[in-house]
Amino acid sequence: MNERPYQKEPEQQVSPAALFTAFLVVSLCSLGGGGIVWTRRITVERRRWLSDREFADIVSLCQFMPGPNIVGIAVCVGAKMRGALGTIAALCGFLGIPWAVGLALGLLCLEYAQLPVLRNILGGIAAAAAGLLIATGIRLLKPYRNRPAALLFSGLAIALIALGGLPLLVVLFSLVPISIAVAGIQAAMAR
Repeated sequence: MNERPYQKEPEQQVSPAALFTAFLVVSLCSLGGGGIVWTRRITVERRRWLSDREFADIVSLCQFMPGPNIVGIAVCVGAKMRGALGTIAALCGFLGIPWAVGLALGLLCLEYAQLPVLRNILGGIAAAAAGLLIATGIRLLKPYRNRPAALLFSGLAIALIALGGLPLLVVLFSLVPISIAVAGIQAAMAR
């Protein structure tokens, strides 16, 4: 699948209402996880605000930064589309109503946590969210499929975390400097 070119016209700005609505949809559709999946689907595939590569770069930055990735992605997309106003709109859309719904559902789940049917439902939702996250990870790698170093480092990260049982921060702080150095060497050799 070819990478789509950036579709937004330079003079055309995304409205704060559009950002609010997009991230409201993301937050309502990503119950129990999968926010990155829905954000990519809306910002890259449907609205074409970002290219695959731009989205992958934003996700990479947000993976490295502290805090929830999806909140960082909302901040980055909002800032890229409309600056500070876009950031506020995207965050309010993502955090407003879903926060209230999540709080209410969380209180109900705590009240009835001992019921086996509820534990089975939550287990099924968690499995579906994990599958969506894996599928999105594969899609995020697509723009880099012609770069063996990127595939090597992503495979190495997966192996160290999933098979080696190392914590994410250890893998992150070990592989990021090495991958940056390798990318710099490749860029210098390409000149």
